[in-house]
Amino acid sequence: QVQLVESGGGLVQAGGSLRLSCAASGSPSSTRAMAWFRQAPGREREFVAGITWSGSMTSYAEAVKGRLTISRDNTKNTVHLQMNSLKHEDTAVYYCAADRKYSGPAYSQYAYWGQGTQVTVSS
Repeated sequence: QVQLVESGGGLVQAGGSLRLSCAASGSPSSTRAMAWFRQAPGREREFVAGITWSGSMTSYAEAVKGRLTISRDNTKNTVHLQMNSLKHEDTAVYYCAADRKYSGPAYSQYAYWGQGTQVTVSS
């Protein structure tokens, strides 16, 4: 069974940085595709960034392009989200997701989810 554990969330001032990590356990073949989603209070869960197994393909939501960077370390079965120039509107619970196949922003296609980590950006 695949388990995803996020870490690195916290409180930061606008303009600051955070680095989220997601450690995956279980079958590596089940986590070939990984992604980050977020959900703010009263809003739908939304795609933030995704990455394929090799890292050769990444995709980002328009709202985070140029500020957030997704990367992965397959030797540790870990994916990271470097968050720079944070804005108040980035405040949300951030979720790590994984699946065998990369599905981009289609959250319903991801079989495995972490519990989430809170990111709060003060303005």
